[in-house]
Amino acid sequence: MRGGGAGLIGLGSGQLAPLAARYRQVRAAEQRRLACGAALVLGLLLLSGWVAQVSPGLLWDKGGNFFGYFDRLLTLEAGDRAGQRVWRDPAEWFWGLPHWLALLGDTLLMAYVGTLLGATGGFVLGLVSAGSIAPGAPLRWAAKRLAEVCRTVPEIVFALVFVIAFGLGPLPGVMAIALHSLGALGKQFSELVDNIDMKPVEAARAAGAGWPQLARYAVVPQVLPGFLSYVLLRFEVNVRGAAVLGFVGAGGIGQDLIEAVRKFYYNDVAALLVLIILAVVLIDTLAGRIRRRLAGEAA
Repeated sequence: MRGGGAGLIGLGSGQLAPLAARYRQVRAAEQRRLACGAALVLGLLLLSGWVAQVSPGLLWDKGGNFFGYFDRLLTLEAGDRAGQRVWRDPAEWFWGLPHWLALLGDTLLMAYVGTLLGATGGFVLGLVSAGSIAPGAPLRWAAKRLAEVCRTVPEIVFALVFVIAFGLGPLPGVMAIALHSLGALGKQFSELVDNIDMKPVEAARAAGAGWPQLARYAVVPQVLPGFLSYVLLRFEVNVRGAAVLGFVGAGGIGQDLIEAVRKFYYNDVAALLVLIILAVVLIDTLAGRIRRRLAGEAA
């Protein structure tokens, strides 16, 4: 670095001028490319908005309705303090708290059981579909396609199908969460396995280990902390998903939430949203601490 700097300082103005001119040309070319890229992105954005019939004028004119809805959510509609903010009368706002907490417990159980089933299936699917240790090309191809189908179909579509088949209740929600989690975790776990240190795998193969022994002793110890971290993250996602699945009759607190929305029970909507948000925040905090501990142990 010192030698290079001394060489540049020693150059005369006649030698530095071509270098400075070349530098300005390169910078100008970079700025032109940046400007062209920004113009292209803006043009595509405007074109996509026009094709999708997204009207900025409509957003401007009707945007106040969005904030007006939240104003109604936070204004009491009944009781002695009607017309005031909901937190002025918590008893009136959370009048159905025992019932709602029971429904929230159902939602958490749906997410937990669905995540557990999906993680179990994703664990096996990830091992089978990983290119580094796959037991066979046809089985790997089938496992990858199965994972793609499970994570591509939205949870709410699975839930609708299972509601039609099994009726209303938590079972359709659990099965929908399990299938979607199986596909997502299977993909993530497969990528974890593909990035392991292959020396233990080669040693196990050299010792004559079969595929189950190879996976158990050479692969799982390396990827288990990362997989558990993914499972915890998926559980956080599934708690929110389980609340939405109640919209189609899959049980839990989402079923009361969509009913309150349809009947314009604004205070109930606000109370249910607060309960869901608090539950998600608590789970995110606890799961984040566990993930950090697992990451520290892996390191």
